[in-house]
Amino acid sequence: MTATEEATQLGLADRHGRVATDLRVSLTDRCNLRCTYCMPEEGLDWLPKPDLLTDDEIVRLVSVAVTRLGVREIRFTGGEPLLRRGLVGIVARTTELAPRPEVSLTTNGIGLARQAQALKDAGLDRVNVSLDTIRPDTFVQLARRDRLKDVQAGLEAAHDAGLTPVKVNAVLMRGVNDQQAPELLEYCLERGYELRFIEQMPLDAQHGWNRATMITADEIHQQLDERFGLTPVDASTRGSAPAESFLVRGGPQTVGIIASVTRPFCGDCDRVRLTADGQVRDCLFARTESDLRTALRSGADDDELADRWRRAMRNKLPGHGINDPSFLQPTRPMSAIGG
Repeated sequence: MTATEEATQLGLADRHGRVATDLRVSLTDRCNLRCTYCMPEEGLDWLPKPDLLTDDEIVRLVSVAVTRLGVREIRFTGGEPLLRRGLVGIVARTTELAPRPEVSLTTNGIGLARQAQALKDAGLDRVNVSLDTIRPDTFVQLARRDRLKDVQAGLEAAHDAGLTPVKVNAVLMRGVNDQQAPELLEYCLERGYELRFIEQMPLDAQHGWNRATMITADEIHQQLDERFGLTPVDASTRGSAPAESFLVRGGPQTVGIIASVTRPFCGDCDRVRLTADGQVRDCLFARTESDLRTALRSGADDDELADRWRRAMRNKLPGHGINDPSFLQPTRPMSAIGG
């Protein structure tokens, strides 16, 4: 029996033939930035502390996913996961699981300079850092905080600690940083970071997303191709990865473009999400959730938790439906879901 067949039999399979092996775990809904495409300037009403999973509860659910459900990759997210005091310990305990999953972190980079080496020592494999611009004034305009130097220091520390490949995620906003893609790519190429541009998705707390003003993947490609001469990487090597990859100036360095809206890749999705308050989300854009926290705190054993998780995945829809006229944005914003 192949690994895929075994995961299908025992793991997180849905009714459309997909099997989730990549778990995104939100550690907090809190964040120390106020990015315009994510939340209002005044912030949000954060989850009450009693609602949040404890460190032990997070590790237990991750263990169930890895040892009973075939999950092979764990990505810790937020909010901003570096704000979680127990982060290093959670990472260390996760990397001790057998079979050992690949463990990564998505962060805005603030505070990463202080924690990068400790996270590497705990077993963290790599990081994804959000950075939409290298211009200080634009950074303040987008993030409403003057923290660009902190993010850059975090990137450098991650690279020096060996949390590689260091990946950078960028969102372009029309009229703000939409003409800055080439300089951001040049910045990353010079430092050995892997840059990926992501189409803005309808996940802001304000529900102000407008497709008409979204910078599309084709626009991003055209802007970069004019300066760098992009060559598509063989699509057969993409697998379930969300990014379309392109060689820059013939390679070997690459840039990725994630066309989440205009060219959705739902048919190859292998992800499942666990929120900071213990809810399973089978899709980033799901309108429903399945509660594991209550069962966990009511004494459910690992077999029951695994069975509940399997049932939660069975009704996953074939796609996110953004391009359907009946699409409704999720109630929770990105900061409360986990990337």
